[in-house]
Amino acid sequence: MRHLAAALLMLCALPGAAQDAASGGTGAVLRGLDKVTGKVEDLTLANGDEALLGRLSIVLSDCRYPAENLAGDAFAHLTIREAGTAETVFDGWMIASSPALSALDHARYDIWVLRCTTS
Repeated sequence: MRHLAAALLMLCALPGAAQDAASGGTGAVLRGLDKVTGKVEDLTLANGDEALLGRLSIVLSDCRYPAENLAGDAFAHLTIREAGTAETVFDGWMIASSPALSALDHARYDIWVLRCTTS
C-alpha cells in the first residue's frame, strides 16, 4: 500500500517536474532489451525519428532535461507500436531516473531512456 501511495504522489508531481525541464534536447539515447535472447541494444534517435527494435517501432517526439543540469535526468516522449500494425503499445513520457514509473508493458521487449542528446 505504501508503494502505491508513493507512486501516486510521484505521478502527481510529474507535470510540475516536466515544466521545470528545458526543452533543449535534440534527441535521446534509449536502451532496449530483448527478454527472449538477452540482447541489449542502445538506440540514438533525433526528435521526430523512428527506430526499430525487433518488432517494435519507436518514435521519439521530444526529450527534455532539467534546465539547471544539462547532464541530469531525461524526460522522453515516446510512441511505440508493434511493427506492421496500428496498435500502440506505449504513448507517453518515460523518465530516465524512474523507468518503472511510466514503463513499456510488453511481453518480449523492455525500453528505457538513458539521456537526452544536445547536439
